[in-house]
Amino acid sequence: MAFDISNFGPLGGQSRRGKAPMWWTYTTTDAHTAVDAAGYFGSSYGGVYNHLEIGDVIYVCVTSSGALSTAGVHIVKDKASGTVDVTNVTAFTVTDSD
Repeated sequence: MAFDISNFGPLGGQSRRGKAPMWWTYTTTDAHTAVDAAGYFGSSYGGVYNHLEIGDVIYVCVTSSGALSTAGVHIVKDKASGTVDVTNVTAFTVTDSD
């Protein structure tokens, strides 16, 4: 699947752009390995390229059949020529023991 801008947004009050890394949230059914591919967050997808800066953090929730599957963060590593490249996921432990 491809990036879906409707599932992407800022986390909290983001009034300090350019002064400190921003946090973003994103929900997808794509695996983290797809999300961290160079160009997944690019200029072809609703201008998200213009929102992201190097060092920004993207909190990603991966869902499967309507339930949370995995979650973690990707950090914007490189940005050039309409292509954003993020780091591999730093995964969170997602458990529900009840």
